Amino acid sequence: MIKTKFNYDYYLRKNTLPHIWCPGCGDGIILKALLRAIHKCGYSKDEVVITSGIGCASRLPGYVDFNTIHTTHGRALTFAIGMKMYKPKLKVITISGDGDALAIGGNHFIHAARRNIDITLIVFNNYTYGMTGGQYSPTQPLDSFATTTPFGSIEPPFDVCNLAQAAGATWVGRSTSYHAVQLEKFIVDALNHTGFSVLDVITNCHISYGRRNKMKSPVDMIKYQKEKAVPARSAENMSPEELIGRFKTGVLFEAKDKPEFCGEYHKKLELLKTK
Repeated sequence: MIKTKFNYDYYLRKNTLPHIWCPGCGDGIILKALLRAIHKCGYSKDEVVITSGIGCASRLPGYVDFNTIHTTHGRALTFAIGMKMYKPKLKVITISGDGDALAIGGNHFIHAARRNIDITLIVFNNYTYGMTGGQYSPTQPLDSFATTTPFGSIEPPFDVCNLAQAAGATWVGRSTSYHAVQLEKFIVDALNHTGFSVLDVITNCHISYGRRNKMKSPVDMIKYQKEKAVPARSAENMSPEELIGRFKTGVLFEAKDKPEFCGEYHKKLELLKTK
């Protein structure tokens, strides 16, 4: 357990900086909240593994001084599962964008949730493929614009949290890059949960998404997050019509009675050894 005073520099690979993120990108806010949360939980660097796939968010492991691996598109969870199965005591965290997690990686997402394996997935949800040209992603809101939906999207978007809960995740939450203090708290909660935890973070890509949707600056997109976010308790008193175009924030689901996959798997191994 780490007991040193918190310092961002301690957790960063400074030789990899400056980062590639655009000025004003929300990814840096999430990175800082993640580092504060890891420190608050007391994990040492050697206890933490961070995996990622491809995309803007997925560059995060390169900047932090933990055990890290930058993998192929959509496969961050498969690598994370392998490491968790081999060394269950590690704290495994997966960083994924909305396209990486729910498009090409969608199959791995639902099966990791179904198994309830003890991994924390943080989805950097900016509604777009920001790194590769601003194409639409599975979370892009209806009628909004991207390079591949120039007349407005007609596809109903995935709700990351509803999908995670339906597939079997046992901790599900949502925050935004605007709510930086709340975000840190939710990451701590997710890390402390035993089982598959999914934190959907609505964040801003003002370059690829915002400028096509009348939000050309980081400030415009941060204001969007503030105005569209509805705490889960407040949402209970709102009609479906009032919630159109808005999203719930908070810890949206938690279950502690479902067996965790690694624990069950290793119980089976021990049982086989006795036969």
